[in-house]
Amino acid sequence: MLEAKLLRDNLEAVRARLQDRGLTVELREFSDADQERRRLLTEVEQLRHRRNTVSEEVGRRKRTSEDAAALITEMREVGDRIKALDGDVRAREAEIERFLMTLPNLPHPSVPAGPDSSGNVEIRRWGEPRRFDFTPRPHWEIGEALGLLNFERAARMAQARFSVLTGLGARLERALVNFMLDLHTKEHGYTEVSPPLLVNAAAMTGTGQLPKFSEELFKTKDESLYLIPTAEVPVTNLHREEILPPGSLPLSYVAFTPCFRREAGSYGKDTRGLIRQHQFNKVELVKISEAGRSYEALEQMVLDAESVLVRLGLPYRVVVLCAGDMGFSAAKTYDIEVWLPGQSDGGGYREISSVSNCEAFQARRANIRYRPAAKAAAEHVHTLNGSGVAVGRTWLAIVENYQEADGSVRIPEALRPYMDGLERIAKA
Repeated sequence: MLEAKLLRDNLEAVRARLQDRGLTVELREFSDADQERRRLLTEVEQLRHRRNTVSEEVGRRKRTSEDAAALITEMREVGDRIKALDGDVRAREAEIERFLMTLPNLPHPSVPAGPDSSGNVEIRRWGEPRRFDFTPRPHWEIGEALGLLNFERAARMAQARFSVLTGLGARLERALVNFMLDLHTKEHGYTEVSPPLLVNAAAMTGTGQLPKFSEELFKTKDESLYLIPTAEVPVTNLHREEILPPGSLPLSYVAFTPCFRREAGSYGKDTRGLIRQHQFNKVELVKISEAGRSYEALEQMVLDAESVLVRLGLPYRVVVLCAGDMGFSAAKTYDIEVWLPGQSDGGGYREISSVSNCEAFQARRANIRYRPAAKAAAEHVHTLNGSGVAVGRTWLAIVENYQEADGSVRIPEALRPYMDGLERIAKA
């Protein structure tokens, strides 16, 4: 959430930065409510001053046995008026907060301009896409032929955009999860977390999924709990409503969870395969940082996510998203895109991780603060999150990049210790 003071003091600058995101926002609603709130506060302050003055006079008259009835009546009337105005102030503040909840984060000055993904800027590449001496097939063909995955059975028990992994397909996924968790905890210094998969509305609001993206979420009927769309939600909310002590930052967390998304509005996109599913697994990285160190933390998180693909020998590129392509809560985002040779367009790069610095945007919503020093005033932390990485997309990237002409799939060396030394998945 943006600060009300930021809009109050820099309204036109905020309007311009939101336009960089491709949003034309009418800010008069905020201005009118804020001006009315300040007018009410001024009136309340004047009435409180009057009440104090009258109270002193009532006391003086009582001490001198003078009649104070009229002043007591006035004091009661002033008190009633203050109570009514306090309610009006709270109403205006709630109106302002509801409006601020609808505004996305402002892009960092280093974020390139652009209306959509066409404005994204490639930063670097790693690895050379493999040159095949046969036409590479998509992962769904390979996986079904090897008995690794099945979409038809998943659709019968659920609906489209679910999948079942079986045998060595499930084993490969489990190997990937353990490999990623070991890498991030043992080498990158993250603390592993196993969070709830159902969270309340306050947690969803804290990270920005609510109220704007309610149509993307799966919600329980009676308890008003939501299935998490990403572990970013529960892990960031670990420190909701807390003031972290001096010296406790940065905090680095990693979590493996299933994720659940309706994918509203995406129908017709990636209708085959594992790229866009209602349920998928992901290893998520979350950092909580001091404000002045968060962009240093962002760069390190990108490298941590990249290292997964380097160890697995999967070619990829890193792009910085332009203002118009960033997520709601992000101030700056890097996408890591893995090379997929089996796609219908003859191969291409597809997102496998998005790493974002949300600055204090989520921390204000979730009220996560820290003290820079023992007696210092509490400040909002900066929160960062990113996939470290999406397990299903890594699974399909391995199947497509490591496929052989005979239909088998080689296992990357980094995963073989997690698969009892197995070097190849072949048809039985």
